[in-house]
Amino acid sequence: MKQKNFYIIDFDSTFTQVEALDELARISLKKHPEKEAIFQKIEDYTNLAMEGKLSFGESLAQRVKLLEANEDHLKQLITRLKKKVSASFSRNAAFFKKHADEVLIVSGGFKEFITPVVSQYHIKKENIYANTFVTTGDGKIIDYDHSNPLSEEGGKVKLMQQMNLEGDLYGIGDGYSDFQLRESGLIKKFYAFTENIARESIIKKADHITPSFDEFLYVNNLPRAISYPKNRILCLIIGDVDTQSIDMLKKDGFSVRHKATFEEKYVADVHMLLLADGEKLEPEKLKRAVKLKTLGYLGSTKGKVDTAMCTEQGVVVFDDAKHNPRNLIFIPKRMIDFMNTGTTYLSSNFPNLQLPRIDKSHRLIHIHKNVPGIMAKVNTIFAKHNINIVGQFLMTNPSIGYVITDINTEYDKQLFKSLKKIEHTIKFRVLY
Repeated sequence: MKQKNFYIIDFDSTFTQVEALDELARISLKKHPEKEAIFQKIEDYTNLAMEGKLSFGESLAQRVKLLEANEDHLKQLITRLKKKVSASFSRNAAFFKKHADEVLIVSGGFKEFITPVVSQYHIKKENIYANTFVTTGDGKIIDYDHSNPLSEEGGKVKLMQQMNLEGDLYGIGDGYSDFQLRESGLIKKFYAFTENIARESIIKKADHITPSFDEFLYVNNLPRAISYPKNRILCLIIGDVDTQSIDMLKKDGFSVRHKATFEEKYVADVHMLLLADGEKLEPEKLKRAVKLKTLGYLGSTKGKVDTAMCTEQGVVVFDDAKHNPRNLIFIPKRMIDFMNTGTTYLSSNFPNLQLPRIDKSHRLIHIHKNVPGIMAKVNTIFAKHNINIVGQFLMTNPSIGYVITDINTEYDKQLFKSLKKIEHTIKFRVLY
């Protein structure tokens, strides 16, 4: 019988982008004359505990004491937290539904605000382990249940020892209490989650650094919303590019590097390339950039980039021949849209294809030379693998054919191999 896996997931700064008690303080102390000083104290207590420099119990007691919160403040907090779920957790709701029995939320936070947030993602209430507040008759928060092991230093370790789960346990979190589970030997691996905050002292101790939940699912070969984690997609920015464009690409989750020149060490691995106006891309480097999928140019590519070679290599180009200042944001946005959905709208070298995302489907992209009979071969392969097509989009220009296929079934890797082997194929990839 196969060993059961359990996924032990932290809440603050992991499942959500923020520390909930810090947010609660900002709500409850909104009109307090010394609010900024109190906010700072609460954040300091949070960070000291997360870095292992202060016992969790002491940190929690001090923070709750400073809150001056009530049940009305909690309602406001819950509304705020629902909008602050980490992006990579939010897009993988299907994973939580499928693995509802194996996912546990284990947090030093409080059930009163955790349960309403994570329950939206099919996580069972009985699998949520956290502290609970003590309130007065009029709803004022005055304390917490000190008998709960999660209110103490090493609380997660104590709880998991009591639970005595049988199977392989994997921990995902951003703080010292999450690492303690690995240190105790109770979990098989500890994944330092860095999508929201990267604590150097914790990263050093992790078995694996996971900049997103997609990365965790990817390395453990688990079902996920996107086929390849964005943090593994290298986006290289060359030259004098405005910070707004850079921040946009970073925010979407790509691994961004901003350099003065196209350094040799990046040529073989770059997936996305954004060039400032005036930068030139040598054909020899372009030829060897075999993983390159899209190129953005903040100006006209004429005389600077060989777009015909880009087309031959299946690289989608977005440029700004008219030097429109608004396109400083437009170009990186088009690159992001292409990487996320396959949209080539307003590309300068590919057929213009704009399409909606189809829920509960997998999206495959096939780029090929525009010769007769390719689509028949593509669809014959789908038929041989008993694949049901829920949507298919084809556009061509004189040089290439660009086809996107949405399928609603599981697939095997042999399907990919067969599609890649079709004669005249330029590039094939699974989008999600």
